[in-house]
Amino acid sequence: MNSVFIHPTAVVDDGCIIGEGTKIWHFSHVMPDSVIGPNCNIGQNVVVSPQVVLGRNVKVQNNVSIYTGVTCDDDVFLGPSMVFTNVINPRSAINRRGQYQKTHVGKGASIGANATIVCGNTIGEFSFIGAGAVVTKDVPPYALVIGNPARQAGWVSEYGHRLAFDSGGKATCPESGMVYELRQGKVFRIS
Repeated sequence: MNSVFIHPTAVVDDGCIIGEGTKIWHFSHVMPDSVIGPNCNIGQNVVVSPQVVLGRNVKVQNNVSIYTGVTCDDDVFLGPSMVFTNVINPRSAINRRGQYQKTHVGKGASIGANATIVCGNTIGEFSFIGAGAVVTKDVPPYALVIGNPARQAGWVSEYGHRLAFDSGGKATCPESGMVYELRQGKVFRIS
């Protein structure tokens, strides 16, 4: 962990794996049996629970708790104070540690500030969850979802720009020039 930066106020428990180039900032806690990939940035006051897996270049903004059952692929962005859950029906008096549901966040997805991801759902690759959205079901790849409960409001490119499809079902990202196609309700990058 030579190139790993851990702020003096952060707590990193024994038994976790932290990739090269990762930075862990003020008052954060990384618990045992978690895996944080290379070149991640873990913001201030973040909790990474046991068995969480974060891929390469994951950006976790301040005040995020990533609970057991969550996995994030490479290049995921978790916005400030967004929330994951891991039990569908929590009760203080009932131990449900053996009932954690899985939540998977696909490559390149972004989750906006103060969004809530209800456990047991898959967030598709390169999707974009708007600030404050409450996700209660799976989100398709490249989908833009907003609101409470979250509903799809369009499609986005891998660079996060809204896609406007022509009558032939094609759209071009204004920043990257990548071309996408909408077929049978799904988006595919074709060049």
